[in-house]
Amino acid sequence: MTAGDLLRKESKEALVRAIQTAEKNTSGEIRVHLEQVCKGDPCLRAAYVFSKLGMFRTKDRNGVLIYLALKSHKFAIIGDSGINEKVGAGFWNEVKDGMAADFRSGDFTGGMSRAVLAVGEKLKAFFPYQKDDVNELPDDISYEDNQ
Repeated sequence: MTAGDLLRKESKEALVRAIQTAEKNTSGEIRVHLEQVCKGDPCLRAAYVFSKLGMFRTKDRNGVLIYLALKSHKFAIIGDSGINEKVGAGFWNEVKDGMAADFRSGDFTGGMSRAVLAVGEKLKAFFPYQKDDVNELPDDISYEDNQ
């Protein structure tokens, strides 16, 4: 089974719609990355994935990655320097706490979607949509098939 197989098609579509909705009002960029296993610190792994996906290449350094290792039950949310200068670690922890509560109650897709939308609202506050905005990163979910 691949990481992409861990979510139903409807869940994947709901997440992509949440990303697109969140990005309509901001010049910021949001990505969701799923893999099966994270053997170490999920924040370090998320930083590696952030770099591998080229998320640091946005004009305003306002990309945010929501990273999940599904079988390991680990996740992290990291932002690039532009957004990190605007929000404190407390915001990322609030979003993570909300996701964790949703996951515990069995609402995995809803938890991820609400996290994406919350991140989008925060990005909107500091990086509002500009009429010349270009979607700098793909809206699709990225996967890594590690075991």
